[in-house]
Amino acid sequence: MKNSTDHPSHCGCGAHPSRRALLQAGLVSATGLALAPTAAPAQITGVGVAEGTLPGRTAPHTMEGLSASATPRARLGIDIHAHYYPEEYLQVMAGSKPFGGDYQDTPQGYMLKAPGFSGGPFPAKFTDLKLRLADMDAQGVQMHALSLTRPMPYFGPPDFALKLARAYNDGTARAARLYPDRFVGLMALPMNSAERTMDELDRASKLPGMKGVYLGCNIEGRDFSEPEFLPIFQKIEALNLPVFLHPNGAVGGKRFDPFYLANILGNPFDTTIAACHLIYGGVLDKCPNLQINLPHAGGAIPFLIGRMDHGYAVRRDVPALPRPPSEYMRRFTYDTIGHNPNVVKFLISEVGADRVMLGSDYCLDMGYLKPVQDLDVLGLNTRDRDLILRGNAQRILKL
Repeated sequence: MKNSTDHPSHCGCGAHPSRRALLQAGLVSATGLALAPTAAPAQITGVGVAEGTLPGRTAPHTMEGLSASATPRARLGIDIHAHYYPEEYLQVMAGSKPFGGDYQDTPQGYMLKAPGFSGGPFPAKFTDLKLRLADMDAQGVQMHALSLTRPMPYFGPPDFALKLARAYNDGTARAARLYPDRFVGLMALPMNSAERTMDELDRASKLPGMKGVYLGCNIEGRDFSEPEFLPIFQKIEALNLPVFLHPNGAVGGKRFDPFYLANILGNPFDTTIAACHLIYGGVLDKCPNLQINLPHAGGAIPFLIGRMDHGYAVRRDVPALPRPPSEYMRRFTYDTIGHNPNVVKFLISEVGADRVMLGSDYCLDMGYLKPVQDLDVLGLNTRDRDLILRGNAQRILKL
């Protein structure tokens, strides 16, 4: 994907609108103090495909910038953050115009649109399994846990959202059936209807290769502390399925429009807010065996957890939890997409190597082209490296 149309009117990465009064209040600029930054030529206006660094630019302090380029000798990695648009899903998206969506094929790739989202052109390897397998082989990755990205099946009438979720789940199960040693699936759910979500949980959990649940960090601006979502989490817990979260916009505002901030900052902030609602909203206490993965190395949670503990201790408007927020850190698992090796090492030091799993964000520009090689930059011992490379995913996905 060389261009995208996510911005400005329909953001594909989370800038429109803020869902919290505090964020909304923060959008008001200080009178007379704003300085106009020097504009840089735009490469793209929204999410792009991973193609490496731009000419004349480097990122020498990141894991990608420091890691080796050679293909790993063994294909052992299990990547738990890998996006996929199956044909079945795209066919339903092609009929989504009455609900604000669309699918259009172009010579450069296909375009997708939904309320609050417009992106593309997406290349064939988002959908073509053989092209994906070639990339996986070059990266030293044995298996992808396939997950959707935006548009998620949360728009349109409930019956349409159910149709879209089922199409994604059936397409993902087809991939797992064709290549059972290379793909497993994380199901999508029509979260705008609790009844239909429960039905699809029952149905999709029986599909071949379906090993977990994939949810947006918010459901079109609604948060997981809202009571309507608790029965769904309890059902997922009863099915003994892990949940994998992914940003779904609804963070930011006009201040997030320039410099790709809606993705660079907005995505990890969405993850952070979701984790806070799961902790403060009591979901983790009410679902003691529920496993939830936080993408992008947990967003800002590892660095703000001390502030969260302090707020818990001094603020009456923070719920009286059974324990401080920091003691919930190991209730989550995390991926390795933190970019700076010191950041990822800090995460591991805080939660343990047994709570971190390999992720690439395949095949988007803010992810990793070399997820397995990047692990070598961390200087891990053999046990910890093996856990992160595949052992933890094998355990959590029950492979």
